[in-house]
Amino acid sequence: MVIIDERDVMREEPTPHGKIGTCTAYRIADQVPNRSMEFRKRILHPGAEIGAHPIEHDEVYYVLSGEGEVFADGQTRRLGPGQAAYLYTGETVGIRQIGAEGLVLIISYPLAQGA
Repeated sequence: MVIIDERDVMREEPTPHGKIGTCTAYRIADQVPNRSMEFRKRILHPGAEIGAHPIEHDEVYYVLSGEGEVFADGQTRRLGPGQAAYLYTGETVGIRQIGAEGLVLIISYPLAQGA
């Protein structure tokens, strides 16, 4: 077992896949040896977006708070607290923050090999 405190892995950085705005990233799983999945918390600040990118695995965006628009292969859907987008292998996906407050997400997906 590994216990990670999010305060120990928090950092401010540009958003992935296009650097569209800034976010607070909590790279929780980076502290886990021999892991087989990725698990992150990310806060997209107002106007920020994880840019469109193809995925080679299933992936989940789960919204803790705030509002966003998720896109996958030409479709755009609004997401709010308590909602999850399950995204499929081979899709081109991304998500943008909308509204006044940051979009707080949990992002999880399997790794191709243990990290």
